[in-house]
Amino acid sequence: MVRGLLAPRWLLVHLLALAAVFVCFRLGWWQWDRSQESSGTLQNLGYALQWPLFGLFIPFMYWRMWKLDKERRASEQSVAQAPAVEDVPEAKPRRSPTEWRTAAPADGPDDAMAQYNSYLAALSARDGE
Repeated sequence: MVRGLLAPRWLLVHLLALAAVFVCFRLGWWQWDRSQESSGTLQNLGYALQWPLFGLFIPFMYWRMWKLDKERRASEQSVAQAPAVEDVPEAKPRRSPTEWRTAAPADGPDDAMAQYNSYLAALSARDGE
């Protein structure tokens, strides 16, 4: 458990989390001082309450990341320690829905299609002029 928290990646996370908490609480303190000045507003007071909440969110996310990493390492260890899976027969490949389709019968020239094609040819000829 402790060995995982001393990994180089986690050392960077420790430093970033501590810096972020410090910055959030410092910004909250600055907004509090700003709200107490003669030019301070309720907006400054709101920010003075909001920044520490952001600062408290960081340890929660830090704990959540640690917990997920611990679960991931435990699952990797269990997979590595699991016995080899015996040969499982392969499943039949799925057939495509288009395999059962058949082409439409070719009856001959369709009068409506021939008329439409001649109309398109006339339009094309007119655009070419």
